[in-house]
Amino acid sequence: MSPPVLVLTRQDIRELLAVSDYISAVESAFRQLGHGRAELCEPMHIAGVGGMFHVKGAGLQEPAACVAVKVNGNFPGNRARHGLPTIQGAIILLDAEKGCPLALMDAVEITIGRTAAATAVAARYLARRKAKDLTVCGCGDQSIAQVKHLAATFALDRIFGWDAEPAKVAALSDAFGLPVTMPGTLREATLDSDIIVTCTTSQSPILGVEDVSPGTCIAAVGADNPAKQELHPELLASASVYADDLRQCLAMGELHHASDVTAAGELADLVTGNKPGRTDDERITIFDSTGVAVQDVASATLAYERALERGLGLEVAL
Repeated sequence: MSPPVLVLTRQDIRELLAVSDYISAVESAFRQLGHGRAELCEPMHIAGVGGMFHVKGAGLQEPAACVAVKVNGNFPGNRARHGLPTIQGAIILLDAEKGCPLALMDAVEITIGRTAAATAVAARYLARRKAKDLTVCGCGDQSIAQVKHLAATFALDRIFGWDAEPAKVAALSDAFGLPVTMPGTLREATLDSDIIVTCTTSQSPILGVEDVSPGTCIAAVGADNPAKQELHPELLASASVYADDLRQCLAMGELHHASDVTAAGELADLVTGNKPGRTDDERITIFDSTGVAVQDVASATLAYERALERGLGLEVAL
């Protein structure tokens, strides 16, 4: 008989995984990917009524041989129509040696944490070492995680927030416990920043060459489907661009809108040392982050192991 499946809620995962856990898990995932010790599938998209389901899957060999499949629903009209979040989903974690399901867990919390962790890992290689000024474009839930993960990696001095709804900037400041300033214009902040994170739902560029100073590191997080775009193609052409997964970024990331731009490498290249990352203080660097399923399986595996250790979650016999 198969072992019981452990069900983990969003609150369970918040208690199980800290910022440092996500960063460690994500870095390990990309290292395994770079060394050919990961199985990565192409994302699948399934149309719903008024929204879309995105399906991502991957397998890793460490710390245990596991496979995870994540299904996230993206339904923009949910709050107005049904009083539900725009993004909802679940991850199923399976034993890659025995074939049995191990856990079913909330996908939203892990997606937020692993996405921000990838930014932090990439920035370690692509940002200037003494980076201290950060601009976050788009101040929703993802922005809180982005600030937390970057603050754990760099000695941040100033944080600028930009959003079409100024109240969200104030909420970001309250959530993080440090002052977050909204400038008069986005360009005022980005020109004065060492690191820029874009995590909006924009379908047209919000940053161009004229908005970014030499030496800036940009993490483009918002473009996770072909319709979204945050960076002007000329900006990508002027920079050294690294993808989380090149094939995926060409299909649905910023590189999808700048197909004539040749990427300098992938995050796995940086983590394994195959590519040097930043080589001088003047070059603009860009991390094209579309979200890779190895991040999900690494984070989900760690959450599952921690839950077993601490006795969290609900065991269900299928």
